Amino acid sequence: MSLKSFAAKLFAQYIHNTTQKWADNPIETQKKVFEDLIRQAKETRFGKDHQFADIKSYEDFQKKVPIRDYEQLRSYVDEVVKGKENILWPGKPIYFAKTSGTTSGAKYIPLTAASMPYHIEAARNAILSYIHETGKADFVDGKMIFLQGSPILDEKNGIKLGRLSGIVAHYVPQYLQKNRMPSWETNCIEDWETKVDAIVEETINENMTVISGIPSWVQMYFERLKEKAHKPVGEIFKNFDLFIYGGVNYEPYRAKFENLIGRKVDSIELFPASEGFFAYQDSQKEKGMLLLLNSGIFYEFVKADDFFNENPKRYTIGEVELGVNYAMILSSNAGLWAYNIGDTVQFTSMKPYRVIVSGRIKHYISAFGEHVIGKEVEAALQEAMQGTDIRINEFTVAPQINPKEGLPYHEWFIEFENEPTDLEAFSLKIDKAMCKQNVYYDDLISGNVLQPLVITKVQNNGFQEYMKSIGKLGGQNKLPRLSNDRKIADQLNKS
Repeated sequence: MSLKSFAAKLFAQYIHNTTQKWADNPIETQKKVFEDLIRQAKETRFGKDHQFADIKSYEDFQKKVPIRDYEQLRSYVDEVVKGKENILWPGKPIYFAKTSGTTSGAKYIPLTAASMPYHIEAARNAILSYIHETGKADFVDGKMIFLQGSPILDEKNGIKLGRLSGIVAHYVPQYLQKNRMPSWETNCIEDWETKVDAIVEETINENMTVISGIPSWVQMYFERLKEKAHKPVGEIFKNFDLFIYGGVNYEPYRAKFENLIGRKVDSIELFPASEGFFAYQDSQKEKGMLLLLNSGIFYEFVKADDFFNENPKRYTIGEVELGVNYAMILSSNAGLWAYNIGDTVQFTSMKPYRVIVSGRIKHYISAFGEHVIGKEVEAALQEAMQGTDIRINEFTVAPQINPKEGLPYHEWFIEFENEPTDLEAFSLKIDKAMCKQNVYYDDLISGNVLQPLVITKVQNNGFQEYMKSIGKLGGQNKLPRLSNDRKIADQLNKS
């Protein structure tokens, strides 16, 4: 065992003990975070507008601060972007994470001196939790790659801005700098395909032990490695044993990855976003990710079924239930208040509080009242693939309301890497699994309102070409698992 891996184990024990203290006292931890946030922000413009000085309880906060999304908070954010101080949080942000909005063009999410360290600590602690549980630490001696956006930052009124992953690249600890790949120059390449080719050239002869990124883009990297070396990734990188991912569910990709790698590797799931780092997988044995209750974020939850009602009930951490689909609302030391991030979660454990990401509050299919969510389509596909050699590269689902003939249906666009011998039988397996996942869908199928789902095969690299056509190839961009309209479907049908 090297000195570095020995030190990592000691540090992992320390972080585990520290984490246990707040994880064992979740309600008290969140109460303290809430009180600290209100106290620190009461002299800001937002704090004065919403009488933070008079807030003595969570109930007071609920009455004074409504749930908002980016558009509804935008008047405040625009003032921050102009360079004004003490608007949402004391002083000015140190960065803006620039993301693409659906209705507002670019979104500028503030990152403050108070919030930024938690993004870095959470990613580090996820790895340390893995070391503590498994005892595996030798990988720290090898090379690690983090597929991310360009670290080149722009500036707006004295505040630097860029993609979150590019900002985080500036905070890689000194002790990881020698191990980290790709090079700064390669990381700065904007064109994703050119960047992946450059990363392949840089890494193919290295001792890669940890690989991290959004599964769909890591898949492209693995495919190009295999194409160049003419052997599985696991043979190219004999000591590669840990895959770290976030952004999308890994399960639909797992069979394809294991085929590309040639063997199984451990994985750690993360739940990061520009608005905060919310959770990470703290156990290889338990389902879900540890919700970070001590990271400058106060959480509220609204049942997804009630979210679009007027004044839906808001729940705190002590009031949530297992297995319920919640929209996650946050207030943070980045200056976001009762902010709807758009993600939905379900709790898998309450001791400690663990969650899975179940989808997006706006990404669902309910063209016929079924309200199908991302978690359900992923679980149905996974069940249908179980015990087969079917492998998929990517998929998305949309409603077909006006078919040329017959009843309406859900259309599944799937890019197969290894397709089923009987496509119709496979589609029926998915459909039966969907009926188990969603009782409303089952009622529509059994009531002959919908016909069973239809699979439309997407040509090889079809999804990559689609993402490229809309300027969202690579980086942190993700394909929606499902849509309630046919914008994506119509584009895929054209190709």
